[in-house]
Amino acid sequence: MPFLEVKIARGHTLDTKRELARSLTDTLVAVLGTQPEWVTIHINEFERENWAVGGLLHPERHPERST
Repeated sequence: MPFLEVKIARGHTLDTKRELARSLTDTLVAVLGTQPEWVTIHINEFERENWAVGGLLHPERHPERST
């Protein structure tokens, strides 16, 4: 029973997350030979203001993507 946790920034649409879950499930089925109903995916969203790279918070590095 594969359990996959994916961390992404908040703001993606439900359709995008649905597509992500389907794609990851298909990949795990193909690579591991498991059954789709055995795959669990947890999407953990975080606020961009809580994400820093190189000492700078995301809103400081990419103000155009901060909304």
